[in-house]
Amino acid sequence: MRRSTVRVLSFWTAAAAVVSVSATASPAAAPTAAPPPPVKTPVAVGHGGAVASVDADASAAGIEVLRRGGNAVDAAVATAAALGVTEPYSAGIGGGGYFVHYDAKSRTVHTVDGRETAPLSADESLFLENGKPIPFDQVMTSGRSVGTPGTPATWDTVLDQWGSKPLRTLLAPAEKLARDGFTVDSTFRSQTQANEARFRDFPDTAELFLPGGKLPVVGSRFKNPDLARTYEKLARSGAGELYRGDIARDIVRTVRKPPVDPEATRVVRAGDLTAKDLRTYGTLRQKPTKVSYRGLDVYGMAPSSSGGTGVGEALNILERTDLRPRATSRAQYLHRLIEASRIAFADRGRWVGDPAFEDVPVKGLLSQRFADSRECLIKDDAVLKSPLAPGDPRGSGGGGCGAAGTAAPTPYEGENTTHLTAADKWGNVVAYTLTIESTGGSGITVPGRGFILNNELTDFSFAPANPAVHDPNLPGPGKRPRSSMAPTIVLEDGRPLLALGSPGGATIITTVLQTLTGHLDRGLPLVEAIASPRASQRNAATTEIEPGLWNSPVRSELESIGHVFKRNPEIGAATGVQRLPDGRWLAAAEKERRGGGSAMVVAPSGTP
Repeated sequence: MRRSTVRVLSFWTAAAAVVSVSATASPAAAPTAAPPPPVKTPVAVGHGGAVASVDADASAAGIEVLRRGGNAVDAAVATAAALGVTEPYSAGIGGGGYFVHYDAKSRTVHTVDGRETAPLSADESLFLENGKPIPFDQVMTSGRSVGTPGTPATWDTVLDQWGSKPLRTLLAPAEKLARDGFTVDSTFRSQTQANEARFRDFPDTAELFLPGGKLPVVGSRFKNPDLARTYEKLARSGAGELYRGDIARDIVRTVRKPPVDPEATRVVRAGDLTAKDLRTYGTLRQKPTKVSYRGLDVYGMAPSSSGGTGVGEALNILERTDLRPRATSRAQYLHRLIEASRIAFADRGRWVGDPAFEDVPVKGLLSQRFADSRECLIKDDAVLKSPLAPGDPRGSGGGGCGAAGTAAPTPYEGENTTHLTAADKWGNVVAYTLTIESTGGSGITVPGRGFILNNELTDFSFAPANPAVHDPNLPGPGKRPRSSMAPTIVLEDGRPLLALGSPGGATIITTVLQTLTGHLDRGLPLVEAIASPRASQRNAATTEIEPGLWNSPVRSELESIGHVFKRNPEIGAATGVQRLPDGRWLAAAEKERRGGGSAMVVAPSGTP
């Protein structure tokens, strides 16, 4: 999200020789002048591997890993750790995520569910008081919203299975970045400002992110020596330190008794996270979702995420329509895209939750037969009304056009997160989406540790959206809240064609869907498919659109058949990598959204 960047860093050797930071150092040093950073590059082409993320410091960390012989998994972990420094309001070791990996040797796709989990004491009343849901903003800034983090465990899992470098080596660039600092830009300052009121209610958060009691100054260098020490500890003792060691103890203490400023008037509810919750946490290796689209194999993340089923069902619905520009106008394309997304979200809301607690009919949701039974709802000259009732993917008929299900609205879902993609010279590919949920997470920094805790449990439904409809996403003991994260890898004849993903809460699914169809159907180069103005329909009465569509004649065309729109200044922030026919890698990121992204390759070699 920051516009700051650095050249492809030659900090590896210096970072590996870890210099301990004084235990008495303040969490954030006073701002000092920093040289202006180079401009980010949204697209890069070349050999040796590629990394794309929202931040150039992070992309550079991953590229340096690739240059020194690491693989895509190694690069992804190094990039993610750096994002924990430079994008602390979006991701970090206080959160979780989903990891999708293509293994070139076996030509197979694997996934790791590193989603946060609810405390073992949680039940369906977790966010109810006096029988009514607690207001979202009160739950967000509380210990009650904090789930057991999954990010460090994810790193351990993927490195153990597919990595070639030890965690201590991969954390070194991020540790140095935290210790030496990064350049503050307007995005980082504005995000801090948006959270200023609640940050000030937590002394440790205020001391770290409001240095000297003030907002960080654009162009200054922001340091986080506490996080540098935390990374150093994880490098020395392993990621398990966060689940069983001193860091685990500090997390539990912080959640159960949030360190609130005595003069704060905010009511901050305590959570019930325990040492057992952290000690018993585990990632899940599971089978990816898979659909065929235009002869390509599209792999995604299975539940607890709804990303793979949501994107997959919508693609199946669109499969029967020729979306190429020569066959379908832009308005017709967007109409079909919006309606396919509306249907997929109606089905998601009824059927998708944590499969450890719910019978999720993944096979049915992803069947072409079910999609065809739902596609018949779409009319060229009319708009479906939301909330739309779900179909039933369990039956032979699919419960499509004549479905008698009961409709329920789509609950609110926070819109932050970050995504990175990586590829290496051997052909391995990673799509990795990670998060702490809302911008600034819970707002609660673990004292002395330099990272913010997630508010991921707010992704649960606080109460059923419609009491007459079963809600698969209510809280439960050790349950994973439903997510919309949709890291995606597309294969052609068993080899990677592209990988992509995005932040944005529930808009992640629509962003990935539109980017895929923009590239595969509309013929846009990947970077242009990412940059194209977006629409997001999530089974709501209105469809959100970005200014590029709001100000376009196509809006009037769509309104003439019944579409209702709401302006959203920014939807998602995608990154991707693509294997070109000549064997080179193309990395692509945002041109403008969230300050622009950073695409890098190991050995640049011209244009695509």
